[in-house]
Amino acid sequence: MKKHLVFLALVGVVGSASAADIVGNAKAAENKVSMCIGCHGIPGYKASYPEVYQVPMLGGQSAAYIESALRAYQKGERKHPSMMGVAASLSDQDIADLAAYYSQQK
Repeated sequence: MKKHLVFLALVGVVGSASAADIVGNAKAAENKVSMCIGCHGIPGYKASYPEVYQVPMLGGQSAAYIESALRAYQKGERKHPSMMGVAASLSDQDIADLAAYYSQQK
């Protein structure tokens, strides 16, 4: 029984460490931003679904903020339908890469 508990504890530690070890690669994100620039790359853009919404520019936002926002959309804590769909399609590496890319923009 003790061996099973030790094994489960190790699996939990390894699983949580791998998500924390992901490092964003801004260069890799250059191939991923196409889903973002249609709204977030247009100064003053307003989306009209589900209501009129001022779309924020992402360039210059902190990586931590972008990662947090995307994870909140994945979990349903933020409720914009389009962003929930986009965020659901992203891996942890995608999120880190996009956050790195946009945090380096001005």
